[in-house]
Amino acid sequence: EARRQRRLLLGVVCVALLLDNMLYMVIVPIIPDYIAAMRGEGGAARPAAPAGGNESGGGGNRSIIPARYPPATGGNEDVQIGVLFASKAILQLLVNPLSGTLIDRVGYEAPLLAGLAVMFLCTATFAFAESYATLFVARSLQGLGSAFADTAGIALIADRYAEEPARSRALGIALACISFGSLAAPPFGGVLYEFAGRRVPFLVLACVCLLDGLLLLALAPPWATGARANMPVGTPIHRLMIDPYIAVVAGALATCNIPLAFLEPTIANWMKESMGASEWEVGLTWLPAFFPHVLGVYVTVRLAAAYPHLQWFYGALGMAIIGASSCLVPACRNFGQVIIPLCGICFGIALVDTALLPTLAFLVDVRHVSVYGSVYAIADISYCVAYALGPIVAGQIVHTMGFAQLNLGMGLANVLYAPVLLFLKNVCQMKPSHSERNILLEEGPKGLYDTIKMEERKG
Repeated sequence: EARRQRRLLLGVVCVALLLDNMLYMVIVPIIPDYIAAMRGEGGAARPAAPAGGNESGGGGNRSIIPARYPPATGGNEDVQIGVLFASKAILQLLVNPLSGTLIDRVGYEAPLLAGLAVMFLCTATFAFAESYATLFVARSLQGLGSAFADTAGIALIADRYAEEPARSRALGIALACISFGSLAAPPFGGVLYEFAGRRVPFLVLACVCLLDGLLLLALAPPWATGARANMPVGTPIHRLMIDPYIAVVAGALATCNIPLAFLEPTIANWMKESMGASEWEVGLTWLPAFFPHVLGVYVTVRLAAAYPHLQWFYGALGMAIIGASSCLVPACRNFGQVIIPLCGICFGIALVDTALLPTLAFLVDVRHVSVYGSVYAIADISYCVAYALGPIVAGQIVHTMGFAQLNLGMGLANVLYAPVLLFLKNVCQMKPSHSERNILLEEGPKGLYDTIKMEERKG
């Protein structure tokens, strides 16, 4: 029964991560048309004029969206879209230190449920937004929900799957869900927006989010988690940040995600200008990369099970592949050629994430207390640094230096960082010192929390 509950909780976390990344990317094909419709401009979203005389809203069966602010001039719309995309990562970056500490104090289930509740609220807000300010609030709210749901979900997996290779396998499944959500969301949102209306994509995601929260309540109601009564106090996040091993892992996670975060807002315009790519080619640019990402997760999980002492090498190899692939992007001359380096980038990211996320949990086990909220908040901060800078900084770099220079810089950063992971070479030889796991396995249970954890491990 405990094993079945653990698998169901893994499913709940995977759905939460899937929803978060779908909501993050579902507005990519929608938002320019959405904002143009709010201004009363034409484009693809122009219905019959309403009674007031101003044209606004979507065509066909899309709802009419009244204009809420005057038309932008120059590149103001690009700035507004960039700020809108970055607002989620910025707020998530600011909240993560607090969410990690709270998760360590109260456990994983309650923050996960709170994160799902906030995500449901922001998804519903997206569905009925009729102004840029409302969109900005909804996007920022998503960052607040993600800071709790993502961190608590990953930490819950690390806690419930305490032994290798089960932990790497479970985290690999979660990463595959993140990838699928990010890559499937744009076509999902674009098709539903076109044929069912602007609210439908968000209402579908809101319903799934509500069902996921109800399932979490049925499986692990936060108020009935007796194991948290005597839960050890986790290591403060500021102490984890100055741990050199954790700092190296966090730096690798941020560096390897910079190419993806910086290419997402810039590659579409580059493809149109350099190779005359059509809209469907731009829309399908990232979709093939899902398959090498899942392949990378699978390969890393299998290799980690057979050769766990080489986790650092899998991460370094992934960063080298990312660096080489980034440098190849500007040399592409057609749609088919672009797909190859993008697949290489996603394959490399899968290697890095799948190898280093379990390493974070292992480092906490052997060097600190086996409570995982703060350490995965640090991992989330690493991702957010890349995705907060991407929509705001990438376009400016392309404008001042060029698209080729942007990619060469990102590739060089990954290649130069790969040897730094040699610092993790002897991590697998570390022995647990005064960690919770050592206490549980060697000294026996001393309280309610210890007793329950011992029973879970025996099960």
